[in-house]
Amino acid sequence: MTHSLDRPAWNALQTVHADLAEGGPLAMRYPTSIVPFAAPRDDTPESLRALAALSSPGEIMALVEVGPITVPDGHDVLIESTLVQMIGDRPYERIDDMSIEPLTPDDAEEMLALALLTKPGPFTLGAQRLGTFWGIKIDGRLAAMAGQRMRHPGLSELSGLCTHPDFQKRGLGTLLFRFVAGEITARGEEVFLHAYASNTGAIALYEQLGFKLRSRMNVKIVQRRG
Repeated sequence: MTHSLDRPAWNALQTVHADLAEGGPLAMRYPTSIVPFAAPRDDTPESLRALAALSSPGEIMALVEVGPITVPDGHDVLIESTLVQMIGDRPYERIDDMSIEPLTPDDAEEMLALALLTKPGPFTLGAQRLGTFWGIKIDGRLAAMAGQRMRHPGLSELSGLCTHPDFQKRGLGTLLFRFVAGEITARGEEVFLHAYASNTGAIALYEQLGFKLRSRMNVKIVQRRG
């Protein structure tokens, strides 16, 4: 039996994020200014041609599926790896902490700089269009942040979790993780996340925080030639 999270990008673009979707019935993607995730309807030649048509020369698409990923013609694989997809095994308590504040478009450049420094995953200046992000600022600097990425009915992905090296080992990441999980739970949704399978330290932390492996996922980052 399939699960909507087996094809996280396709099912998000079909539902909660339909207003962000570019493409048509055979293939869809998020705007490149927001996030590079894309997906074909299936592996038929027609769907793969439609997926290929969504990218321009030099553009990157991120393809994530539980099954094998077929690369559309005209694209080269830049990265091929394995993710773990984890899901919270319980509701999370909502946290009231005065140090945590919602981030706004005025914070976008500092958020992008933090993401580029710490590399939590694909991140752009437009990432806040996917959902709310929250942060902790210390001495006027963004010390840590976390937010939401792909969303399905009843499910939201916790993503973008990162802490500036100058402020690590203070528990800020764990605090923000628990805070965002609590905000998602408060909406009556389940929390899920992705991590590279090689990131054993992060996976161990997520397990301590009540997340369990749902599935291993394939990921390919591809670039259009030209």
